[in-house]
Amino acid sequence: MNDKKILVLGMGNILMQDEGIGVRAVELFSSQYNFPENVNVMDGGTTGIELYNPIINCDYLIVTDAINSGDKDGSLIRIANEQIPAFFQTKLSNHQLGLSDLLALMRLKDTTPKQVILIGMVPYLLENKLGLSSQAQKNIPKMVVMIVDELNKLGITVVKKEKPDMGHWQKEEMYEKNMQI
Repeated sequence: MNDKKILVLGMGNILMQDEGIGVRAVELFSSQYNFPENVNVMDGGTTGIELYNPIINCDYLIVTDAINSGDKDGSLIRIANEQIPAFFQTKLSNHQLGLSDLLALMRLKDTTPKQVILIGMVPYLLENKLGLSSQAQKNIPKMVVMIVDELNKLGITVVKKEKPDMGHWQKEEMYEKNMQI
C-alpha cells in the first residue's frame, strides 16, 4: 500500500465563471475516478490560511486554479515547487494571496509538503455568473488528465468509474441554466 498522503486541492471562485476552474477540475476528477484512501480531494474555494491544517497533513500537494500567466486564454500551465512563489507576483484573484501567504508560512515553519504542483488554466471569462464558459468547460477534462498524470508520477493508480457522478457545482450550473429559460 502507498503511504504517501496526497491532497488534490481545487481553488477558485465559482461565482465568477472561469475563476472557478480549479474547483470544477477537482470536482470532475472526483466524479470520474476512484482513488485510494491516501488521496484526499478538497474544494478549497477562495480560502487561504484556513487550509493550513489540511496541507500540513499531506506529503504531496496538487493545486488546481485559474491562473494569470500572460499566456493565451485556455492555456494549461504546470508550475512546481520553487517556481510557484514567482508566479504569485502577478495575481488573478484574492485567494491566490492567501495561498501564497500560506505557502510562505509553511516554508518558515518547515512544514511544506515534499512537492507542490500547481495545475492551472488561463480563464476565458470572469463575469459574475455561475458556470464555466463553454471554452473552459471543454478544457477542464485536460486538467483532469494532468491531475491523473501527477498522481501516476507519485505511484498512485486511479481507476475510471463505470458511471461518473454528477458534482455539486455541475448540478447548480444546470439548475441556473434551466431557471434562465
